[in-house]
Amino acid sequence: MNDYLSEDQKKFLLGLARQAIETKLRTDKILKAEVEDKTLLNKRGAFVTLKVDGELRGCIGYPLPYKPLAEAVMEMAVAAATQDYRFQPLSEEDLASLKIEISVLTLPRRIKDIREIEVGKHGIIISKGFNKGLLLPQVPLEYNWDLETYMRHGCMKAGLDEYEWKKKVEIEVFEAQVFSEE
Repeated sequence: MNDYLSEDQKKFLLGLARQAIETKLRTDKILKAEVEDKTLLNKRGAFVTLKVDGELRGCIGYPLPYKPLAEAVMEMAVAAATQDYRFQPLSEEDLASLKIEISVLTLPRRIKDIREIEVGKHGIIISKGFNKGLLLPQVPLEYNWDLETYMRHGCMKAGLDEYEWKKKVEIEVFEAQVFSEE
């Protein structure tokens, strides 16, 4: 994977994500930030994952490079905090125990055989018709899944039968540079 971010760039993006969430929760306004670093102005796919007291509380992102990275991170941080339908929106009280994780993605590429997937290295996108589900590469490691379990969960995330991957689905893989607040 090329285009690795430096430690300073990662810290900057994590700070930007936190600032965007705090601004939204405290003032209901959207943060406007000046970004000088040209690398952070490149369009990249990115996901922001939020945990409060170690529990998942939001994860939203752009799988494709629709926006400049810094902008995508700010927007997805706020969306993960306030718009992930699986969770209650974060409150100001949650900020003290909030941990932010950012995943910066490579472009997805289609694969023909699931043996091309390296669990822990590749994120997956499973598609069939209008159904589509994405799992980040760190997810199977967090839950100690093998490849088949990873595929089943990818199908369920797409709203498909868990064994649909054995039939006819489109499978794409991508990689991610994943970093979080300590």
